[in-house]
Amino acid sequence: MSKLQGKVALVSGSGRGIGRAIALKLAREGAKVVVNDLDAEPGNAVVAEIKAMDGEAIAVNGSVVEAGFADRFVGAAIETFGGLDIIVNNAGYTWDSTIQKMSDEQFQAMLDVHLVAPFRILRAASEPIRVMAKKEAEAGREVFRKVVNISSIAGLYGNAGQASYSSAKASLIGLTRTMCKEWGRYKVNVNCVAFGLINTRLTQPIESQQKTIDVGGRDIKVGVQPQMLEAMGRMIPLGRGGTPEEAADAVYLFCAPESNYISGQVIVAGGGLLI
Repeated sequence: MSKLQGKVALVSGSGRGIGRAIALKLAREGAKVVVNDLDAEPGNAVVAEIKAMDGEAIAVNGSVVEAGFADRFVGAAIETFGGLDIIVNNAGYTWDSTIQKMSDEQFQAMLDVHLVAPFRILRAASEPIRVMAKKEAEAGREVFRKVVNISSIAGLYGNAGQASYSSAKASLIGLTRTMCKEWGRYKVNVNCVAFGLINTRLTQPIESQQKTIDVGGRDIKVGVQPQMLEAMGRMIPLGRGGTPEEAADAVYLFCAPESNYISGQVIVAGGGLLI
């Protein structure tokens, strides 16, 4: 039997890149997945991929920062699949500039998507988790649930041009460790994966014209200068950036039963890059 058979997982930002790989990985291991993307098309496409491999999934698309989203996201898992076992707070993007050029809007946007949205999702899940855990304890059953928050090496060590992103990702580690202590009595393992360079559309080499993505009506520049990518590649002991699938494997480590006595921890999935 697959290790996550019968488990119900929420994965925010799972229509593309790392989030998509996480959703597919959990589904292959037997989980029923609630997929989410800002845009309906990629979110629905991942649901179709999961169903094509005989898995179960639904999409709750939309912005994780919108009022009411967290209740809708958590509610869909319980109403459709009858439970909630895994929460992966993955949704996010970068909006970079040096601090003298950074607007209040820019700084707040990073806090909203990388910190406030995960907080709201966990808050929305708190009462259902409490009720389920109480019933399981009364029945003499020990059932472990999993939360995996996605941080970054920028949140651990900082990164020039990312005051907002680094601050939000560092704060998410604080939230992780607090929830580990609050939810331990409910048998919830709360951990964090901090990614290094993972090859996605957000980290693609900038060519002659820098690409942008639309986030809530804003055109956000994405990509990294090729010379910077080359320099990072030389700094990574394993010699290259990671794939979305390798990133998903790191998240899966904290979702599997083997992590039942691990909580409040941060692991770096960065090919050995530690600065």
